[in-house]
Amino acid sequence: MNTMENRENIAVGLDIGTTKIVAMIGKKNEYGKLEILGLGKAKSLGVARGVVNNITQTIQSIQQAVSEAEENSGYRINDVVVGIAGQHIRSIQHSDYISRTNYEEVISEKDIQQLIEQVNKLAMLPGEEIIHVLPQEYKIDGQSEIKEPVGMYGRRLEASFHVVVGQALSIRNVGRCVQSSGIELSGINLEPLASADAVLSQEEKEAGVALIDIGGGTTDLAIFKDGIIRHTAVVPFGGNVITEDIKEGCSIIEKQAELLKVKFGSAWPGENKDNEIVSIPGLRGREPKEISLKNLSKIIHARVVEIIEQVYTEIKTYGHEDPRKKLIAGIVLTGGGAQLKHIKQLVEYITGMDTRIGYPNEHLAGNSSEEISSPLYATAVGLVMKSIDNRTQSAYKLEVSNKVPVKTKPIARPIMEEPSVIEDVKNESEAIQEPVKEIKESTDVPSQEDTGKNFFDKWVDKVKDFLDKAE
Repeated sequence: MNTMENRENIAVGLDIGTTKIVAMIGKKNEYGKLEILGLGKAKSLGVARGVVNNITQTIQSIQQAVSEAEENSGYRINDVVVGIAGQHIRSIQHSDYISRTNYEEVISEKDIQQLIEQVNKLAMLPGEEIIHVLPQEYKIDGQSEIKEPVGMYGRRLEASFHVVVGQALSIRNVGRCVQSSGIELSGINLEPLASADAVLSQEEKEAGVALIDIGGGTTDLAIFKDGIIRHTAVVPFGGNVITEDIKEGCSIIEKQAELLKVKFGSAWPGENKDNEIVSIPGLRGREPKEISLKNLSKIIHARVVEIIEQVYTEIKTYGHEDPRKKLIAGIVLTGGGAQLKHIKQLVEYITGMDTRIGYPNEHLAGNSSEEISSPLYATAVGLVMKSIDNRTQSAYKLEVSNKVPVKTKPIARPIMEEPSVIEDVKNESEAIQEPVKEIKESTDVPSQEDTGKNFFDKWVDKVKDFLDKAE
């Protein structure tokens, strides 16, 4: 790999959702915008409400998404930043301090790191693990509201932290799925934070904003004020419960319920006239079913109201009604659920807050496809951005050449030690049939040493010889 390639900083995000698994490969272009090089997605079969409940199926889905992204981009994925969600996530506020012995020197990153490490050692409930320790505001020797303490003098460095906590076993299961898929884990990131990076502007974070990411299994919330993360929460309901309600309410199969929701669904029943009807084919020789769009909207409306009310309770828990904590920029909706018709109006009606739909095009390069700019991919785009921050080479370009694949090189090793080599030779035999024939014609009478070998060994030697000459 050349040095230029090493400097390229290719980033990969893996969004393990309840409905879909998305692998996204990207890099920063010369204008500092995110350029998406490849995208792969697969139906998520082993995840429920953001938590892995079937390791084998999840591994298969990850592999499918990863190989699709690799094919689309021409890159081989090495490691990923993965998103964590699920109802086991909770956040706490915590304050801590360190007393500096070398107070003659200015405060450095090392001091802040020491303070963060101290918070990481906090005793959690049994079975819980700290995912993120996010510093909010600092105090130096009693002087408060300091946002950047580096470079200042002081004896006592104090900070308030937003600590995100999750179940250790759930996090390990996600890690195991990724590693069993043949890729390394370069970091884990809370999904609402990743989505926030992708769809919110710095002005919104300063003014005060609540990001609501409505996914398939969970609805994630992240609240920012004065540019600082203030509150995170995960509500264990999402688009799948709406589909489930339609399935039960209309007595149809899940596939049809999902299609109905996406194509004809609306969160505002008043929009549909009483005579609007959709006909659904019956199962195996049964009569088609006729479903009123007004009834469909009523089912969707009831469930969406429930989800939004739960999220609004979390916003009130943060203290939105306090004038100092007011969220001036209101609410930003993202995730697949944000594509539901009239959901923006419904959220405004329930919360009384300004609402917009969040598209992840805030940081994307101008030539990005419309598909990637969909709210559906907000989390994946945010995870790629997090991966860029890690400054790792998460994927490398596959060399495209007309030579015989390098895969056959291990033939030089003794066959007995490496059984897999035989497999390689068999697979490559079609690709190198013609050259082998040429070698056969040009070879001399075998030496005494060669006659003791079996036919297969001699053939392997000839192929090895040919490859050496080809190089």
